Amino acid sequence: MNRFIQIFRAPDIRKKVLIVVGLLIASRVFSAIPIPGVNVASLQAFFGSNQLLGLLNLFSGGGLANLSIAMLGVGPYITATIIMQLLTIIFPKFKEMYYEDGERGRAKFNQFARMVAVPLAALQAFSFLKLLAAQGIVAETTSFSLFRDVVVITAGSMIILWLGELIGEQKIGNGVSLIIFAGIVSSLPSSIRLAMNAYTPGALPTYVAFVAISLAVILGVVYLNEGERKVPVAYARRVRGNKMYGGVASYLPLKVNQAGMIPLIFAVSVLLFPQFIAQVVAIFSVDLSLTMNAWVNGFLANQWIYGISYFFLVVIFTYFYTAITFDPEEISKNLQRSGGFVPGLRPGEMTSKYFSRVINRVTLWGAIFLGTIAVLPIIVQALTGVAVLTISGTALLIVVAVALDTMRQIDSQLTVREYEGIA
Repeated sequence: MNRFIQIFRAPDIRKKVLIVVGLLIASRVFSAIPIPGVNVASLQAFFGSNQLLGLLNLFSGGGLANLSIAMLGVGPYITATIIMQLLTIIFPKFKEMYYEDGERGRAKFNQFARMVAVPLAALQAFSFLKLLAAQGIVAETTSFSLFRDVVVITAGSMIILWLGELIGEQKIGNGVSLIIFAGIVSSLPSSIRLAMNAYTPGALPTYVAFVAISLAVILGVVYLNEGERKVPVAYARRVRGNKMYGGVASYLPLKVNQAGMIPLIFAVSVLLFPQFIAQVVAIFSVDLSLTMNAWVNGFLANQWIYGISYFFLVVIFTYFYTAITFDPEEISKNLQRSGGFVPGLRPGEMTSKYFSRVINRVTLWGAIFLGTIAVLPIIVQALTGVAVLTISGTALLIVVAVALDTMRQIDSQLTVREYEGIA
């Protein structure tokens, strides 16, 4: 509470917070303006029967459920970023740009991702509108109106991305993550109202259990995000001129959740890929697209198949993304160059193998926990038998992770101000 009060006492931080809040409100306004000719009842029924679209709506910032002008949100940019991350494995130049060229290389990498996001947004908008028109959710459109809607939706997606980058410039949380965060939080009142309308006196134990599970999940997510394995590191003494350096002991923190929420996004993207193909096929044949879409929905309507697939995809992608972002050999080399070593191990290959062994063990528990969080709605529904009370573990993970990251960045800015006051 003291930190919260300090935010509004510091003029520069207060200004940043108000700018971020204003930009988030602007993003919600764009997400609430629907495209013309939407059949709301058919739209709600369509989303209610397709849980994968619910996940896509989550990453779009909540605009997809309204078929708003910003219906794709930051989704195309997230997809483009995933594509660019995969290209770092195939093309060494992209890997060098992202990992070795510093901030300038990352800025160039992100610029390429933005460029890829534009055609992806146009393709997704066109195919999705054609699919919805075939199912009677949106009115049948002429070529001109279809072209107009695709341009507007693509522009809306880019505007939301621009707002996210303006938020990121304030150094108070990640802009894209906060856009998704705002979309999730904005849906809470309607979810609470739905749960209250479905309440019956005999269901009190179920609701109490639901609240207990929710608090346990939040506690677990915080514990997962903050958990780390501290590997002890010592530095050899060395003399430079008349001064002696080193001789101190430190540690290398290896986070349990090294990959963050990226594995969830990867897994959702893979699960949505067949449906995305079905949408693209709508460009050539609407009937074939509907057939493919019905097959995909039928395949994933089985909760066991869906849950097991989602769980294992999250576990696999947790290891995959950790392998991309954490290179034990490179960490070992950097440690050796700086005169550091792990006590009891030779610098070089032995240290590298040790880091690989530790990160694999730590990642196992992080991957299992992430997978459990991903399939939590299915587990809760099976235990309670009430579909209204299903918890979106993915949404909770995003909300808690973004809140922790934002708090951490605000706290660092307040700490800097304190040191400046001392100076």
